[in-house]
Amino acid sequence: MRFLPALSLLVPLLLLAGCGGRPPAPTTPHGRAMAYAPSEAETRQCQADLRRIGVAFTPLPDRDRGNSCSTIGTVRLDEIGVPVANLGAMRCGLAEKFTQWVRNAVAPAAWQMLGSQLVKVETYGTYACRDTVGTATAKLSGHAIANAVDVAAFDLADGRRISVLDDWQSSDPQVRAFMEVIHASACKRFGTVLSPDYNYAHRNHFHLEDDHASFCR
Repeated sequence: MRFLPALSLLVPLLLLAGCGGRPPAPTTPHGRAMAYAPSEAETRQCQADLRRIGVAFTPLPDRDRGNSCSTIGTVRLDEIGVPVANLGAMRCGLAEKFTQWVRNAVAPAAWQMLGSQLVKVETYGTYACRDTVGTATAKLSGHAIANAVDVAAFDLADGRRISVLDDWQSSDPQVRAFMEVIHASACKRFGTVLSPDYNYAHRNHFHLEDDHASFCR
């Protein structure tokens, strides 16, 4: 009988550990689950890593932008070695992964597979306070916390413009293979990668998100 007090404490713990027992994630006044935000220490380490690999960037102040949207632990990429259009605030971890993807995947693939130097990456931007699009159930987009970037096209030194809209299913086998290679590389670096194969809303861009979700389409 002397074990009963211990058992009485153990039962609630077992219930919490069981299926459905985990307390729900905290929510905002709008009923959305609160998004994970990097700590100051994580952001400082990330910024040190960007400096180490020779990236020029500007740290941006943390801001709660209302409606569950925020820009916390963000930077503006100023120079990564290849010009990039339309970049705004992006979480530092996303910025680092994006830089490595452009430098170590897109640029080499353009040269080796298409025979021309990558001279520009075109994007549709990063931060935007909105929900996801093209899905049955709307939820807060990664863009709403500056944790996603939409990549639209790649400009080459020989004058070609390789776009997701026009070249995802290109009749040129080399161009199509280039798109497949950089998409596969993105899936190894980012948590969520969405392409035209995902839905119509993504017909013209790659959605790259640093959310550790392991979702690649």
